[in-house]
Amino acid sequence: MIKGLIPPPGAPRVLALAQLVCRTGDGAYYICAALFFTRIVGISPVKMGLGLTIAWSVALVLSVPLGHLADRKGPRSTAVALFVCAGLAIASYLFVSSFALFLVGACAYAVSQRGGSAAQQALLAGLVSDGEVTKVRAYVQSSYNAGLAVGSALGGVALLVDRREAYYAVFALNALAFFAAAFVLSRVPEVPPAPTVEAAAHGGAASVLKDRPYVVVSVLNTLLLLHIPLVDIALPLWIAQHTAAPVWLLSLMFMLNTVSVVLFQVRVSRGVTGLHSATRHIFVGSVLLGLGCVVFALTSVGSSAWVAGVLLLVAVAIQALGEMMQAAGSWEVSFGLAPAGKHGQYQAFFGNGTTVAEMVGPLLLTGLIVYWGVPGWLLLGALFIVVAALMRPAVRWGERVRDSGSPTPVKLDSTIDGAIGS
Repeated sequence: MIKGLIPPPGAPRVLALAQLVCRTGDGAYYICAALFFTRIVGISPVKMGLGLTIAWSVALVLSVPLGHLADRKGPRSTAVALFVCAGLAIASYLFVSSFALFLVGACAYAVSQRGGSAAQQALLAGLVSDGEVTKVRAYVQSSYNAGLAVGSALGGVALLVDRREAYYAVFALNALAFFAAAFVLSRVPEVPPAPTVEAAAHGGAASVLKDRPYVVVSVLNTLLLLHIPLVDIALPLWIAQHTAAPVWLLSLMFMLNTVSVVLFQVRVSRGVTGLHSATRHIFVGSVLLGLGCVVFALTSVGSSAWVAGVLLLVAVAIQALGEMMQAAGSWEVSFGLAPAGKHGQYQAFFGNGTTVAEMVGPLLLTGLIVYWGVPGWLLLGALFIVVAALMRPAVRWGERVRDSGSPTPVKLDSTIDGAIGS
């Protein structure tokens, strides 16, 4: 089991290590940031929320231009530079004493983090063969969750201490983690920048925004990503207001979700070998997400805390499997439909779905689930299934557009190299 979690030597292992390092710092930061800025710095929760919304909105706007920069200048050098900038942005929080300074640091961090992640995905696409992209991406995602879990534990220690110095130590750790991740990424070969003429020769629109099938697929994927804010935002309120289960069960549910991804994401992703199998994974995974919503709705029936607790754990387990299947399929689609030489901007645009889901999801899910109750859960579950059904024709449309401008046919399903699948 443990051996299967370790990526094969070379670029896959380096990319996973970089993700593990920087997300360990992020995990500690996410746990502590809200309390630090509101209780230590004195920024009101409303202002802090406004500042974060502005920061991620700026990152949303600049992500595609930064992805284009990675295509033109090389994804490795771009990722390294942006990760260094993210570390400097986090380090600036050590000197924040006002909302204005917080806003500047938050914008710099959001832009650098989103742009660096997109460049890292483009680097993965350039260093790994087409048949191995999804498998390696699964290793990276497993490292992502492992880093967040370790970082969350470290952040929890800072919360127990609850002193300015403890929060400063967390920010320093996060900054150093980004610097270390930048160093790790600098050890892999650079992917040669793709000249504009060469990129155009491989088909696709001049800009991802003009690639209508890819835009449609990205929008559909964004709707499926509404499951992301469930555990953090909607479930705590749902458990407290609509079920007899204890609220502390939420921490166990979060651990179950995180550990499941760490242990099983690579195994689940082995079934994805091309665009056809990817759309199957997306559909089955989304059906499981919908089924999980139905089980969540059932937790409000009855007054037994034990029954509600068991149903909540069952629902989280179902959703975790659905999330892993949906993620594996979406990775294959995001890379498979992107023209050669344009992975930077295409991955940046596709990755914006996570940012949009995290920005819009809390308000939408709170209204849909907390205030509407059981019908809201059922509507959300139906949405997942309908969107997944629409994904298959959208991906086929993207295939036709891609292949019509491609000088060589592209295999839909390929045999995975034994080094990855073993």
